[in-house]
Amino acid sequence: MEGKGSAGAQKGETKSYMTGSCLEKLLKSIGIFLSAVSSNRYLIEFLEVGGVLTLLEILGLEKIKEEDKKESIKLLQIIANSGRKYKELICESYGVRSIAEFLAKSKSEETQEEVQVLLDSLVHGNPKYQNQVYKGLIALLPSASPKAQQLSLQTLRTAQSIVGTIHPSVVGCVLNVLRTMHLEVQYEAIQLIKDLVNYDVCTVLLKGLVALLTPSAKETSKLQPKILNDTTVPQLSAPLPVFLQQAAAAKAIGVLARSNTSLAEDMLNMRVVHSLMAAMGNTDHSNSQRQASLTLEYFVQMFPVVEKHVRKSMGEELYNLFLSNAEDLFMKIDSIQADILAANQVNVTTGEWGVRGPGAEVEPAPRLRLTSLSPALNLSDSSNSNMSCHPGPPDQEQLAYPAHSQEDVEGKEEQSL
Repeated sequence: MEGKGSAGAQKGETKSYMTGSCLEKLLKSIGIFLSAVSSNRYLIEFLEVGGVLTLLEILGLEKIKEEDKKESIKLLQIIANSGRKYKELICESYGVRSIAEFLAKSKSEETQEEVQVLLDSLVHGNPKYQNQVYKGLIALLPSASPKAQQLSLQTLRTAQSIVGTIHPSVVGCVLNVLRTMHLEVQYEAIQLIKDLVNYDVCTVLLKGLVALLTPSAKETSKLQPKILNDTTVPQLSAPLPVFLQQAAAAKAIGVLARSNTSLAEDMLNMRVVHSLMAAMGNTDHSNSQRQASLTLEYFVQMFPVVEKHVRKSMGEELYNLFLSNAEDLFMKIDSIQADILAANQVNVTTGEWGVRGPGAEVEPAPRLRLTSLSPALNLSDSSNSNMSCHPGPPDQEQLAYPAHSQEDVEGKEEQSL
């Protein structure tokens, strides 16, 4: 009789959540029973009267306060931590979808962190539904909430190591996250990228990162002034997401190259040097120039063949500026030098390259004389891989910049020696 009475009381309590009156106290009182030492009987009774479905429904009701929903999440944590069969029950009740949607919509960072704890619990010790949780985390990556993105990326790293296999959509989703202006989200995305290169999506991921360095003309054209194209009117606008993505990609490439030389060599075959130099010429976004310059500096220091090609393409003055301070180069170059970088045709893709040991010095550029002119201002090269976005061949009417043929440069090098 005691069990029946208790179950009846629970049934009456679970209906009162629709009114929202004293719901937080009610949920906390249920939590006391479910957290007790001998809580198994109370847990079973609560589940028999539809406790899990009630808690999940609370998460989706707009009229209920955030604090009440937080208590609902805490109760779901208690249930999930009670064992594998209870985690399965939550997932079978469409719990992953409800929990993920609540994480994306929640306005409280404290509540969102509680949701992360719940999702982390559901992905551990739940082989039957761990893939469902994994896919739910991927679906959260395009969320408009930076905190939801950050927490999803953190939990996704754990889920990826548990699941093992890669979902096809994860690469595109994580690369799109790089468009964020929130550095904490960008950091977590790069940490996940460092994990993903250890799986069979490594090549696709690297090609995607290199392609982000040279955004298409269609995307960059959105930066045109809005007020009748009047250059006398100040245009105060936020950086384009594609430029934020470009800078983050340059940073991620640097992180990967420094962590694994073989990854750096793979990216050389993807014309990463050409793309980094093109990003250095993007005068519309200084952080893209800065991050690309720092990453290119590492490639120049590590690979003598890269140093040779970069020196020939930049010319004496620009190359020495680059060597003196790569991080601040964007503040020292003029428009013609930026065009030289943007329109570079460097192609380090074949042949064998040696790797410098630590502490090796890079030689400054020899004294060269400019001998020819070539068209400029092409952010990418049409011969690049099909993963890249290209604006097409360079416009012959655009500003010309000084360039050198390989024979001219080699002849001048011999003379200087």
